[in-house]
Amino acid sequence: MEISNEERAHILVQALPYIQKFAGKTVVVKYGGNAMISPELKSAVMSDIVLMRLVGVNVVLVHGGGPEISEMLKKTGKESKFINGMRVTDKETMDIVQMVLAGKVNKSLVQSLSRHNGKAMGLCGLDGNMLMAGKLAAADDLGYVGEIREVNERIINDAISDGYVPIISTIAGGYDGNVYNINADVAAAHIAAKLGAYKLILMTDIRGLLRDKNDENTLIPVVNVSEVPMLKKSGIISGGMIPKIDCCVEAVRRGVKRAHIIDGRIEHSILIEIFSDEGIGTMFY
Repeated sequence: MEISNEERAHILVQALPYIQKFAGKTVVVKYGGNAMISPELKSAVMSDIVLMRLVGVNVVLVHGGGPEISEMLKKTGKESKFINGMRVTDKETMDIVQMVLAGKVNKSLVQSLSRHNGKAMGLCGLDGNMLMAGKLAAADDLGYVGEIREVNERIINDAISDGYVPIISTIAGGYDGNVYNINADVAAAHIAAKLGAYKLILMTDIRGLLRDKNDENTLIPVVNVSEVPMLKKSGIISGGMIPKIDCCVEAVRRGVKRAHIIDGRIEHSILIEIFSDEGIGTMFY
């Protein structure tokens, strides 16, 4: 779609108050879903991040890589097993998770951002003891799945100070000497809280929190975290949305100003959220 120079100028003027508001602030983006798979959406995300960094927003990108892990397990003849949406991670699977997340996926994202003329630094939770974890306490034994006990933010802040976008894969070191697989939403929430981020953005494959999960026109745009227990009780928050929203609530309660669940299937959804009046998805405050 062609737009005139006057329209371009109007768009920039509309964005100016938001550029001023977010300059110097930190935004943590959890990157996953279709936005990570589709080449067009991936390109749009990288462009958004480069633009945000150029106007002074400190962006931290936290990523998963479930499909890539499952694909590699399949190649090695191992079956992917899940309990309540969480990957069962034995020792061999953990080795593959570490290889795929910290190696293939992380460095691919660094290269992708670089192709868009951005400065990226690929990190994982093992670097500088950034993420320290213990074994996740669960009814079923999930193996080497961890829960974060500590975030050491220095290496992230050092990367930001040097002008880089930290791109973080979510494996963590254990106090017992093991390496643990960490849910990327949970890791992003903990990192955002430790950094004192202004925003946490979780990219998903749905519009946000829906009053009717079968009708995308029933989006709930704004939720006070105090309303979440009632929304769970009424069944509006259910299934796979529960852990994502719990991450948003936890981040807000730990000091993050705003947490958002946005639709990563929409090109430039991050810019729409950050630099427009309407925003996108569901905001928790």
